[in-house]
Amino acid sequence: MARSSVEIAQAPGPVQPPSGGRQRGIALLGSTGSIGRSTLDVLRRQPEHFRLVALTAGCNRDELEAQVAEWRPAYAGLAGVLGDGRWPSGAEVLVNAATHPDADIVVNAVVGAAGLEATLAALRAGKRVALANKETLVMAGELVAQAACAGGGQIVPIDSEHSAVLQCITGRDDGLARLILTASGGPFREWEPERVWHATVEEALQHPTWRMGAKITVDCATLANKALELIEAHYLFGLPYSDLEVVVHPQSIIHAFVEFQDGSVLAQLGFPSMELPILYALTHPERLPDSGVRRFDPISAGPLTFEPVRSDVFSALGSGLSAGRAGGTAPAVFNAANEVAVAAFLRGGIPFGRISEIIAETLSAHSPVPANSIEAVRWADAWARDKAGQTLRQTC
Repeated sequence: MARSSVEIAQAPGPVQPPSGGRQRGIALLGSTGSIGRSTLDVLRRQPEHFRLVALTAGCNRDELEAQVAEWRPAYAGLAGVLGDGRWPSGAEVLVNAATHPDADIVVNAVVGAAGLEATLAALRAGKRVALANKETLVMAGELVAQAACAGGGQIVPIDSEHSAVLQCITGRDDGLARLILTASGGPFREWEPERVWHATVEEALQHPTWRMGAKITVDCATLANKALELIEAHYLFGLPYSDLEVVVHPQSIIHAFVEFQDGSVLAQLGFPSMELPILYALTHPERLPDSGVRRFDPISAGPLTFEPVRSDVFSALGSGLSAGRAGGTAPAVFNAANEVAVAAFLRGGIPFGRISEIIAETLSAHSPVPANSIEAVRWADAWARDKAGQTLRQTC
């Protein structure tokens, strides 16, 4: 397997430490989503350390305009729509922002497969990529590692679970043996399977502990999100799937457990907030003081409980894990089928229970091939979207 991305993150790179006295340039991709807004909140509290040099949004012109007025970046664009001449537009704006010469760090908060090309371009250009776009590694983990090695770029994860692992292993990763990622269980943790199958959009979007965008919230409700995170962890930390596990932790206080080969276990704790992992991704391996993060109080956190994953309700997790183990283009197919199915659910086209079924049906029709080129990954993504679309039309 290729060198893990976290090893690359810990290697020397172009990003100066906080004590270096220079503001580091930030390119923020996906500035109007939940991670993008949280990133801006972090940057507002750290003006002496960071400056925003590039902003991209998907389709939200009004919010992008307000952000540009506040931050005055050197570059801004809309990736999800055709332009009216005021902003650069189209998918290429993500790559343009990610490779901006004044950007030291690229925060990739784009949702879905659209974030892949920008990550590869940033790594080839020697940038640090603070990665919230988990689909990048799911679809093309080997290509991402190759791009980082070729260009000298770095990957540092933003996902709270992967950030927790990185915080636990930094400086002590030689004996890493097993990872346990936690999942809240979502809104349907205690529901009967039949009730879950018929859940409405409104019910699926009522996450008990996190406030996120619609797509990732539905992914959390199906636990497809946790499957994506397991595949991502495989590439980030270089462990086989047999050493990666998930446990339901309703309080969302412990974000991951890290077991070392001598049996010692470390965990990272904190109240649910993406601002801490965002800041750590910008400063790793050092830390900055930050007044905006809620301080931990074990009394307020209350009892911490853990449960096994219910396979009768969360079959998408099993499908994703199977795709990861199959390797090649299977993870890209899993991701694409999930994106198509979730979009159909959010617009009212299918019941909640059909999401996992469409994923499984699409995967069962796919024969994986090596994901050793961007063309192979694009082909698998397009094939899966077409196949899932055919299944949707048959459903309707």
